[in-house]
Amino acid sequence: MPGHVTGLDVHPVKGLSAQSLEEVALTAGHGFPHDRVLALARPDGGYTPGLRTGLPKDRFYMLAVDERLAGLDTRLDTATGVLRVSVRGHEVLAADLGEPEGVAEATAFFARVLDLPEGARPLLAREEGRRFTDVAKYSDAMMNTVSLINVASVRDFGERVGAEVDPRRFRANLYVDGLEPFAERDLVDREFTIGGVRLRGVLRTKRCAATEVHPRRGRRDLSIPRLLMAEYGNSEMGVYAEVLTDGTVRPGDAVTIPEESR
Repeated sequence: MPGHVTGLDVHPVKGLSAQSLEEVALTAGHGFPHDRVLALARPDGGYTPGLRTGLPKDRFYMLAVDERLAGLDTRLDTATGVLRVSVRGHEVLAADLGEPEGVAEATAFFARVLDLPEGARPLLAREEGRRFTDVAKYSDAMMNTVSLINVASVRDFGERVGAEVDPRRFRANLYVDGLEPFAERDLVDREFTIGGVRLRGVLRTKRCAATEVHPRRGRRDLSIPRLLMAEYGNSEMGVYAEVLTDGTVRPGDAVTIPEESR
């Protein structure tokens, strides 16, 4: 089967669970709707309400440092603002993040999960029109890119290291298959289409310690960046792309790379 979409994920809260989508309506110049629009900021990390510039990812609680977050099954209802958290199938939090009481309940919960000192809590970061992506620190345009993983690249990597590697370790928005392994590396500065949407690759994704964490078990079990470097001479897996035209993408949609772009 030629290149095609196998999955669509949005991560409404930075560092928390991916939420799979049946379709996504993309808009030129913007990322996935609702992706990384919220984050849990470290109280001493420099975030203040009204901040209009990007901060490095280490200013927030996230998997690269706080792997226990992966042990939580979280879901944000983007229509109502209610965040639900479950552990082993049991709901342990339902907080309305649109209300001060709900925010207080949620930040107190995560303070316990993260084992913060008495009186310390994360700050719920949200700014209209902004996203807390890892590349937001570079520019507003990069903040609004979408991330893509080529599943064939992940398979190739897993075969080389003798492990089953879940593509969702890489916390992408778009998962595609049917391409040659690492064909995505050649998409930087090239245009391609997914379904009826035109995109342009802008940056290869260098991987950090967040990928060491199993996406469901909440523990580190594979040294992904080190293994990537050993096998390929770099720590890259996936690309960021900018959306050039409006359109809807669904699983099964074709991924087309023009001949001159290959």
